[in-house]
Amino acid sequence: MISNCPHCQGALTFNAAQMAKIEQALKALKPGQKLPLKCPHCTKPMPLDASGQVEGAPKVAATTPAAPPKVEPPSPAEQIKPPPPPNMDWLKSKEKEEMQFDDHARDVPMALVLHGDDNMRHLITSSMEALGYQASAVTTAEEAIHETQSMSYACIVYHTGFEPGELKDSTFHNYMRQMPMSRRRYTFYILIGPEFTSLYDIQALANSANLVVAEKDMKNFQPILHRAIPYYEQLFGPLLEELASYGKK
Repeated sequence: MISNCPHCQGALTFNAAQMAKIEQALKALKPGQKLPLKCPHCTKPMPLDASGQVEGAPKVAATTPAAPPKVEPPSPAEQIKPPPPPNMDWLKSKEKEEMQFDDHARDVPMALVLHGDDNMRHLITSSMEALGYQASAVTTAEEAIHETQSMSYACIVYHTGFEPGELKDSTFHNYMRQMPMSRRRYTFYILIGPEFTSLYDIQALANSANLVVAEKDMKNFQPILHRAIPYYEQLFGPLLEELASYGKK
């Protein structure tokens, strides 16, 4: 897999969720096709072939490393450890990071909010509207399903306490999990709840979501969106556009 941009030589670091999506897309490539990605540093295109490399890019000469000291293999419990949650210290800064959205992020600027608390629902809709979305809210899972069947939503925000019981038994959440990928890939699905760690991609991937937000971080909901959504669009926007050009909307 490519580790540096062939243009600016910037280091490319992908988290586990992003790497899984890229590897899945590479496996689906037909002979001669390239996976369109953009460098997050210089934004220049870097189309990947099936091996995960940019054709014609210079390769680093292989070197023979010194033999590492012999160490005891880790126990099974030590081997299976998820990566740590992201550092949230940036939220304490007075200058919150703001990024520009790609143009295609505004093609269908509609957001649907599912939250049972009036104050939190207002906070979420206000945050979405500040980012350019047209936000609306529903009061039942059935109403939400009807809305998503008749309208195309670019973003859906779901609180894990919206329905009684556990998330795995949620009518709407299971509807989102079973949604055909031809529709699901164009919806940024956000889960909010006390059980989550904000911006933790492993939790998002495990729960079939694009982003998870801890309930305690809701006062910073808008800055979190400023960080998460543009990065997602920057990394996967070219891939979605390429799929659309091949008729896989």
